[in-house]
Amino acid sequence: MIVVTGAAGFIGSAIVHELNNRGHDNILIVDEANDPEKEKNIKGIKFSKMQSKEQFLNDVLGRKISGVEAILHMGACSSTTETDLTYLRKNNFEYTQHLSKFSLENDIRFIYASSAATYGDGDKGYDDDEKLLETLAPLNPYGDSKQQFDLWAKKENILDRIVGLKYFNVYGPNEYHKENMQSMVRKGFLQISETKKLQLFKSYRDEYSDGGQVRDFIYIKDAVDMTLFFLDRREIGGIFNIGTGIARCWNDLAKGIFDALELETNIEYIEMPESIRSQYQYYTCAKMKRINEVGYDKPVYSLEEGISDYVKNFLIPGKRFGD
Repeated sequence: MIVVTGAAGFIGSAIVHELNNRGHDNILIVDEANDPEKEKNIKGIKFSKMQSKEQFLNDVLGRKISGVEAILHMGACSSTTETDLTYLRKNNFEYTQHLSKFSLENDIRFIYASSAATYGDGDKGYDDDEKLLETLAPLNPYGDSKQQFDLWAKKENILDRIVGLKYFNVYGPNEYHKENMQSMVRKGFLQISETKKLQLFKSYRDEYSDGGQVRDFIYIKDAVDMTLFFLDRREIGGIFNIGTGIARCWNDLAKGIFDALELETNIEYIEMPESIRSQYQYYTCAKMKRINEVGYDKPVYSLEEGISDYVKNFLIPGKRFGD
């Protein structure tokens, strides 16, 4: 049996869908279908059993679970604006601790979601070399909660037996429940459909034009493929970036959406809220050397290819994985 936490969410449900495509349906999904969009994500996947995160944790702590081959831990608070430190520590740090200990005790493959938010403003680079972990300074409590588990795993000398994945800017089907945390591709599609224009933040640094701030955008299909690459390669351990290694600006992303909709590009630049200016990342770009060195060498979707597939095959027809 394979366990996927956060399985009604974005990356989790996409992982289960791909596991189904690869012939796996003996899957324990861990999540709460407490949102109509998350309920739709579940309807599109095949699984053997569903548990709440509290019930699953209780079973793990009581050692009431057996026959598990792997745990893919995607379930956590993923809001970069969350400020409740106690909540983040419990959900993102302690919960992951419990699952990792259970997995190691029972020879279960453990793969968990870290985050590119651990890199902070990027002044230390985006290198997933574990020797550099202590130098990173996340800009928000969410990123720090992910960083604290990475540091704990390193201190406990278990990184060679588990896999942590630092997801960069993932976009694609099944993110519809994420509200303000949805990708700009989905939010932009909705804006353009309603107003025929797309709003982007102005820049507050001279070296970046308005809309010229850059990100490493990765399509969900590539993010899932990279994740499952580690499922059957139990000999590989460590922390790895999940990105493309290519930085693209918001203006490029906006043009990609307009092109997919066969519309003229129409961008309006708006003021960035002061509350996020000090935490805003102007540049992210994953260094992909480590994952390439352990054997992942598949080509990835370009930004234009990913947006086109997402818009034309999912957003316009109103579909998600499994439909």
